Amino acid sequence: MKLLINTICTATIIVLLMSCGSTKKIEALKPSANYSNEVVYDKQTSYLNLPVEIAVSDLQNQTNKYLNGLIYDDEKIEDDNLMIKIWKQAPIIINENGGKLEMVLPLKVWVKVRYGIEKFGLSAYDTRELNLNGNIKLNSKVVFSNWKLSTATQIGGIDWTQSPSVSILGKDVPITYLINPAISLFKNKLGKMVDDAIAQSLDIKPYVLNSLEQVSKPVQVNNDYHVWFAMQPLELYTNQAKVANKKISIVMGMKSYLETSVNSKPTLSFDKTKIALLAAEKLPDDFGISIAGIVTYQAAAALMKQNFAGKPFQSGSRSVTINDVALWGKDGKMIVELGMTGSVNGNFYLSGIPAYDSTTKEIYLDQVDFVLDSKNQLLRLGDWVAHGIIAKKIKESCRYSIKDQLIQGETTLKTYLSNYEPVKGVKVNGTVIGLRPQKISLTPNAIVTMITAGGKVSISVNGMQ
Repeated sequence: MKLLINTICTATIIVLLMSCGSTKKIEALKPSANYSNEVVYDKQTSYLNLPVEIAVSDLQNQTNKYLNGLIYDDEKIEDDNLMIKIWKQAPIIINENGGKLEMVLPLKVWVKVRYGIEKFGLSAYDTRELNLNGNIKLNSKVVFSNWKLSTATQIGGIDWTQSPSVSILGKDVPITYLINPAISLFKNKLGKMVDDAIAQSLDIKPYVLNSLEQVSKPVQVNNDYHVWFAMQPLELYTNQAKVANKKISIVMGMKSYLETSVNSKPTLSFDKTKIALLAAEKLPDDFGISIAGIVTYQAAAALMKQNFAGKPFQSGSRSVTINDVALWGKDGKMIVELGMTGSVNGNFYLSGIPAYDSTTKEIYLDQVDFVLDSKNQLLRLGDWVAHGIIAKKIKESCRYSIKDQLIQGETTLKTYLSNYEPVKGVKVNGTVIGLRPQKISLTPNAIVTMITAGGKVSISVNGMQ
């Protein structure tokens, strides 16, 4: 009996000593990870400049494709004593000067001339055939309308390699007075032929829309975290075409959606058959774009742990030190696991909604609270941790900087705005004005911060094939 009493007393003393000691073992409730299947995305309405530039050399190549061989054939001699066939002898040369196109069309002319006399109802005619070479000069004013470049071409002078003449009785007799009126009639037809050839070669609608269709295809910009970017053109605007610096420039404007999504391809799609071209005198060029700033839970925990490293959190005679930090998501909130030693040993869990501090460029937890199991009697021993001064200090340290991620995001964006060529002949250039973090979402692998950026951007279409 005495032995039993001694044993009970010893056990009681040990329990009392344990309950009065400075260190308590805490086994808090650990929340399980839980994530929404909702696709994380952010869609921005933007206006982009879409300058379409067509080199005069490209226009020259395309026009020569459409205007070839025999271009004029007059087989009737009775009306003006001439039969004329005209061929394009060499490629058309096109230059720009003073806002207009200047062209030189080398021609080979075959002429059959009828000459003679008619008197008292009797006629005596003879015919001669001639082959002439010359250059016709043309100039055109360029207008852009209904997706097409149209020209109003006027014919200038004709430079003959040699003066048209026939040999009669051993003498060369000039017949310019016969040929030039006929060529004058041909001039009007030739101007229309050149205009038609240019119109056929410069229907830029399929050219622009096919380019936009390629640029609008979703592109995966981050393979590890399934981040996608896409564009959906909504409306196109244009003003007049300008001819200068050896090119034809058509400044178009485009209203579009720009979208970044995580975990799935963007929902945007582009139907080139439904987009209209509208006239506008002034074209806006500001844009808004969203990019995804990604920080893994491990990286965020490591950054947050730096705030706790070697720092005791004290309240009176009690203090704890955070030795380990882990993060995950649950129902749209971030869970922070804090491994503590000191006046209590064990893991505590915080929950809060991630938010952004624009001054410090840090992600912090808003609406923070400790996750406690009120039925667990042991947690009552650590209540001073969860609801005291130490808790407030710990909450203030639950933040991490995303400054590096903002810099990286800006750098990534600039790569797509610096002579970026998604398809041959289409280049994207622009400037970024500022980055502004917006929505913060928790995915199974990382914390995703949607960052919006402003600036100016243009998509140039050049190099017709």
